[in-house]
Amino acid sequence: MSVLPGGLRVCVESVPQYGRGLAAVALTVAAGGDDDPAGRHGTAHLVEHLMFPRSGGGSADPTGEGHAALVAGAGGVCNAETHRDHTVFHTTVPAESLPDALAWEARRLLGFAPTEDVIRTETDVIGEEIRGAGDAGRSWESALGALYPGSRDSFGTAAELAGITAGEVEAFFRAHYTARRMVLSVVGDVDPAGVMAVVRAVFAGVGVIRVAGEAGAAEGIRAAGEPRTAREIRTAPLPSGRPGVAVGHPLPDPVADRPAYLAQAVLAQVLGRSRLPALARSARDGHRLTSATVTCGYHGQWLASAAPDLTLAVLGRAPGTEVDAAVGIWRSVLRAVAEGPLPEAEHRRAVNSLLVAWHRQADSLPTRAVALGRDALLLPGSAGPDALPAELRRTTPAEVAAAARALLEGPATVTELAPQARTVPTARAHTVLTARAGTELAPQKGTVG
Repeated sequence: MSVLPGGLRVCVESVPQYGRGLAAVALTVAAGGDDDPAGRHGTAHLVEHLMFPRSGGGSADPTGEGHAALVAGAGGVCNAETHRDHTVFHTTVPAESLPDALAWEARRLLGFAPTEDVIRTETDVIGEEIRGAGDAGRSWESALGALYPGSRDSFGTAAELAGITAGEVEAFFRAHYTARRMVLSVVGDVDPAGVMAVVRAVFAGVGVIRVAGEAGAAEGIRAAGEPRTAREIRTAPLPSGRPGVAVGHPLPDPVADRPAYLAQAVLAQVLGRSRLPALARSARDGHRLTSATVTCGYHGQWLASAAPDLTLAVLGRAPGTEVDAAVGIWRSVLRAVAEGPLPEAEHRRAVNSLLVAWHRQADSLPTRAVALGRDALLLPGSAGPDALPAELRRTTPAEVAAAARALLEGPATVTELAPQARTVPTARAHTVLTARAGTELAPQKGTVG
């Protein structure tokens, strides 16, 4: 890890064994949905789009050749994701094209100046994304907003974006895309000294605060708030294709209480792989679940967000099974684990399944680049992605039982999922593909289209 004079942190990792002849670049920025100005929900998402000028010069693309086209022309791929607390841009190219890719990354930051026409085009695209998004994630966003009032989803609100101006977009960019709020990570078949030489040359002016009064907004990273303390928080029902219920619980801080956080990841795996599927296939007191999934972390991506974060259980209800009955089943499963002890074999299977998911993705260069950037920006003190297997192995059955007790004793949200005429909500979260029990670690599909 190096720090440029302006404050930009740069992490370079030579791992040719994970992608011989390739390199990945990730730019992680501490700006997401929670940073959207009042009345302009979706500004962070819009800025992400505007970092991919499609063609025609202007903005960060004075040559008229779109950023994505430049990357594709080098034989590479690029994408981006807007989250609640950060935005990440990731690019993979042949290692020989890495200097060019770094120059293109710096150029679009230094030349960010979108026109009103481009803004209107991209707000229309975002509006289509919001309208076309499925139900996935809406329960998660509902639970987070109920537990932590003021939290915002990452997509935005089409009506609020409709009137946004170039001046507002640039003000957001200048305030949040500053050197101290960004981490550049480069991994792959690379020479760290050579990479740093290129970075110092092309990123020298990136993220410099140029306007008086912006420093205060740019320097600090948002602190997590405390969750509401009500035992059970009922939220408004959400339309769904089939009857169900979503139950959300706050997670421990992955920085301040990492062992407890990892125990929640193991607990989600135990519940999602063995305990709940068995109940979904059998009757209990005349009530039945038709399906059950448990995700740990931001839309199932654990260690992909700073606090606050959630564990979310989504339970399908058979005809005649009321919401309270389904929640009762969920709590009975938690009590069974909390009262333990969890059998060693079941615990080991859950840990091993998380380790398999990690190892399957460890050779993904963009995954590693994104993980390094997130760790540096959102999870200070983390030993890095390669330390995670040992940390998971240290999780004990007693810690998993304590994790279940924490869910039982802490606040929870309950959201009925009710079949009804579909309505288009004013705000939706990213549609993210998640694995059962929250085993997803890789970068998800972004918003560039």
